[in-house]
Amino acid sequence: MRNRDTLYRSDDEPIKPFEFNQRVAEVFPDMIERSVPGYPLTIAMLSVIADEYVQENSNIYDLGCSLGAAGVAIQQGLKDKKCKIIAIDSSKAMIEACDKNLPQDNQRNKIIFELGDVLKTKIENASVVVMNFTLQFIPVAQRQLLIDKIYHGLLPGGVLVLSEKIVFDDNVENSVMNKLHHHMKELNGYEQLEIANKRDALEKVLIPETLEEHQRRISNAGFLQSFVWLKCFNFSSLIAIK
Repeated sequence: MRNRDTLYRSDDEPIKPFEFNQRVAEVFPDMIERSVPGYPLTIAMLSVIADEYVQENSNIYDLGCSLGAAGVAIQQGLKDKKCKIIAIDSSKAMIEACDKNLPQDNQRNKIIFELGDVLKTKIENASVVVMNFTLQFIPVAQRQLLIDKIYHGLLPGGVLVLSEKIVFDDNVENSVMNKLHHHMKELNGYEQLEIANKRDALEKVLIPETLEEHQRRISNAGFLQSFVWLKCFNFSSLIAIK
């Protein structure tokens, strides 16, 4: 049974900036499923993407892997292909939880969990790179450099899967999508106080951008094409093809 996320239920102490610490790691599966619209489908469909795009004897990168859900889904989609899955996160608590809790039954394509900064990670011989809700935590000024590095580390025909919280230029659309997201969290059991406290904790830590800004950055890096393959309220996932 997974731990219930109640981290922001109390207002007894000042709200600190959000970080992926031990407390978050302990409740993260519950937190992200109840907070991110379409998250289970985002993860599940990585098996399909892996089956289609992973190249034999290539590397697969999960940048900002948290508790390793994306890597496991990719692993399940590989069938007989042999490759290396490298999952990286800057949170020591997350990496320790991955090493402790995730079974490694598939020795052919074992997931390698590494503690590290994705901005400093070398990307090479890659056929698939995944960033699920990671870029939004990277300083905006460094995002293009990271996408450029990923592009150069991908093999021809390789893909980047980029999932992000997004904002909209149209004020009405932005308001509607935010209200629906807010209502989803309420229906999933979060109290108004929790929602407000977490929003305060994430302010200036999670910086969302428009879909067009992400697509422009992807195009500037040199990708031939990019498509939205999944969108739910104010969350979207793109696939960019080299």
